[in-house]
Amino acid sequence: QVRERLKNQVAEMKKKFPGFTPGLAILQVGNRDDSNLYINMKLKAAAEIGISANHIKLPNTATEAEVLKCIASLNGDPTVHGFIVQLPLDTDKPVNTEKITDAVAPEKDVDGLSTINAGKLSRGDFADCFIPCTPKGCMELIKQTGVQITGKRAVVVGRSKIVGAPMHDLLLWNNATVTTCHSKTSTLAEEIAKADILVVAAGKAEMVKGEWIKPGAIVIDCGINHVPDSKTARGKRVVGDVAYATAKEKASYITPVPGGVGPMTVAMLMQSTVESAQRFLEKFQPGKWNIQYNQLTLKTPVPSDIEISRSCIPKPIDQVAKEISLLPDELELYGQTKAKVQLSVLKRLKNHPDGKYVVVAGITPTPLGEGKSTTTIGLVQALGAHLHQNVFACVRQPSQGPTFGIKGGAAGGGYSQVVPMEEFNLHLTGDIHAITAANNLVAAAVDTRIFHELTQSDQALYNRLVPSVSGVRKFSEIQIRRLQKLGISKTDPAALTKEEISLFVRLDIDPATITWQRVLDTNDRFLRKITIGQSPTEKGFSRTAQFDITVSSEIMAVLALSDSLDDMKKRLGRMVVASSKKGEPVTTDDLGVTGALAVLMKDAVKPNLMQTLEGTPVFVHAGPFANIAHGNSSVLADKVALKLVGKEGFVVTEAGFGADIGMEKFFNIKCRYSGLQPNVVVLVATVRALKMHGGGPAVTAGTPLPKEYTEENLQLLANGCSNLSKQIQNAQLFGVPVVVAVNAFKTDTKAELALVVQLAKEAGAFDAVECTHWAEGGKGAVALAQAVERASQTPSNFRFLYNVELPVIDKIRIIAQKVYGASDIELLPQAQEKVTVYTKQGFGNLPICMAKTHLSLSHDPEQKGAPTGFVLPIRDIRASVGAGFLYPLVGTMSTMPGLPTRPSFYDIDLDPVTEQVNGLF
Repeated sequence: QVRERLKNQVAEMKKKFPGFTPGLAILQVGNRDDSNLYINMKLKAAAEIGISANHIKLPNTATEAEVLKCIASLNGDPTVHGFIVQLPLDTDKPVNTEKITDAVAPEKDVDGLSTINAGKLSRGDFADCFIPCTPKGCMELIKQTGVQITGKRAVVVGRSKIVGAPMHDLLLWNNATVTTCHSKTSTLAEEIAKADILVVAAGKAEMVKGEWIKPGAIVIDCGINHVPDSKTARGKRVVGDVAYATAKEKASYITPVPGGVGPMTVAMLMQSTVESAQRFLEKFQPGKWNIQYNQLTLKTPVPSDIEISRSCIPKPIDQVAKEISLLPDELELYGQTKAKVQLSVLKRLKNHPDGKYVVVAGITPTPLGEGKSTTTIGLVQALGAHLHQNVFACVRQPSQGPTFGIKGGAAGGGYSQVVPMEEFNLHLTGDIHAITAANNLVAAAVDTRIFHELTQSDQALYNRLVPSVSGVRKFSEIQIRRLQKLGISKTDPAALTKEEISLFVRLDIDPATITWQRVLDTNDRFLRKITIGQSPTEKGFSRTAQFDITVSSEIMAVLALSDSLDDMKKRLGRMVVASSKKGEPVTTDDLGVTGALAVLMKDAVKPNLMQTLEGTPVFVHAGPFANIAHGNSSVLADKVALKLVGKEGFVVTEAGFGADIGMEKFFNIKCRYSGLQPNVVVLVATVRALKMHGGGPAVTAGTPLPKEYTEENLQLLANGCSNLSKQIQNAQLFGVPVVVAVNAFKTDTKAELALVVQLAKEAGAFDAVECTHWAEGGKGAVALAQAVERASQTPSNFRFLYNVELPVIDKIRIIAQKVYGASDIELLPQAQEKVTVYTKQGFGNLPICMAKTHLSLSHDPEQKGAPTGFVLPIRDIRASVGAGFLYPLVGTMSTMPGLPTRPSFYDIDLDPVTEQVNGLF
């Protein structure tokens, strides 16, 4: 009956949670025959019920440390819900059995042998307690008789930790009056004669005589003993601790031996495993969060960002992970406030539905920015801490260049921040440093390969590239790929002809075509143009090169667009660094560096978990440039977050720069590669920026705002709403509803804010709301969150702007005309030449990533509002083949920022007492 019931429960569990199977692990040390017999019985029962059972067998030479290591591994395995150590341990080494059983995680201890479970049972705490299987089976048998246990006199013979002691506790907490006896009890017969319920587990053959038993008693015999019997083939037979033949004449119910308690013990092990699996699903069910939110203490005037960040005590990051249903083994802690999340979570949750996908974009900004990051954080705090939705923010990791240059930080602001902000803005978990190392390894490989090809013969190169080790020459895996690319199917290094050797060893890179630059995560204008190879050891091979800032590296874009470690490795191998003198693309795989890059990036591919001021979870992962790259955080962070929030939850991510740049690339590049479909666009607007677009004076960082921005001017504002209207239309090109977030500043008037809301709705926005999240945290974005909830319930008819199969020029023209408002495009000779080259090389079907100014819809940063009729000049086109896009250059731009006269590092220092970081803002 128990097995059939469990079979049905498991079938229902699998139906409700596709891909899920209750898991049981049985750890055996040694090779005892009786243990093998019992384990086979358990494995058979598990298979019959539908439980996935795994038998782990260690040799009898296993040490205590080896056994404990195996237990630790099983404790951390999310597919194992029940876990038993088969006793006795058959080992030649000294092993403390109690230490071993106590090492099993209490929540997986389905044998109920750990001290914690024993303690809970003795206290009557059954809520999440596992009871040893034999006593549990005995109790089930007693209940099957229909006899009321309450008030009955029960006697337990035996005091072992496995049966006797827990049986006593079980009967006691079921309101029986319990006496425990044992082999040394002098009045054993007299005590047994009083028992309405008798449980015997003494381990002595037929120790309890039939005449001792009270008439009508329930007798549960747990003993298994072998006694001589010449009549049997084996010369022995199995008997219990009770003399069955005489006892059955007096008992109302009695268990036979064998065939009584034994099968029930196995059945109870299965039941406990199913119970453990059910508890696991309750605890880690995707979409079922139990978050403790932080209460903000708002102050007026609003303190500095760093003061606010310091006033908040973040939750331990492992607590945040637990609250959002991440498993302990899916987390890699980097201190108390940040952690990496293993990509295995995607496999665990692959059959679960995604949540709702929201992208935060903005109107064309002033140089000061209009608060997209702050709005993103304010919105998730409102959705989570105030509307109690499961919600994740997914944001980019900032470069240290701007942190020490002009910005001082990028964690949001006011009462809508990622915390701790100093952790967020500085090294975080080292991803950008990994990208720097990987990028510069490629740069070193490029120049070194040119050098060696210039200074060595074909045979000398071949001897060094495929050396003889202990008399054996062998191609590496990456060299086999190179041979296959060249159309050479041979795998024996000795079999190549001279012509094939020459093809193999010579990449023949044309230095004039090298597009791969070295990088550094520091603003340093003096590295924008350098000469390398000036040492005499380089034998006259020098060339002009440059440093870019790390976040502009193609490896950053690859990280952001990869959807697995394997996908990242393939993209890294496809990166084109130059062309050969025959015009063929030279890749990192040709250089032989792909595997090394994957090794350097293997940890960086995992999203970084942090939290907001109000305790909602945040993924901080990847930070590609928004001009020469797509300006969005990682696909992987979004995918993990969408699974964790569950079907009704929200994931809010941010697109860099204005909607014409970051949002367009989010849709046409990021969503194209991820396969994800957004539900809502949140478009951030400010009165300040709209007045600038209406004809207001220039806004410059570091100087006071002109009075036009601090005094009410409705006409100037109305004129500037042409930019807002155009950006709303841009979002609608992709079939996604738009909610406008009017990020209110203290100088804005009620009339100005109301006018923006009105004109946004007239322009086709689903809704438009005033937000005060900078000053009030999530509370100030509740209306925005409610509008996003409503918008997410409307149909999203998402579509791409263009087909990638179109010619390169046509794709550029579509973006220029439909998104920017241009009448046409003009390709300068260098750009035209690149179109021909990339099409010939097979890259013409890649998406387009426009690199233009973010300060105007056009190519001219001085043209504000919504200009039309202009011709967009395309100066050059470059390829990020690994990342997967072509990027046309509109105008000139630097990929290595410089430091201003007074960099923000003037204000950054360590507190001499607390060693906290001061000066970030």
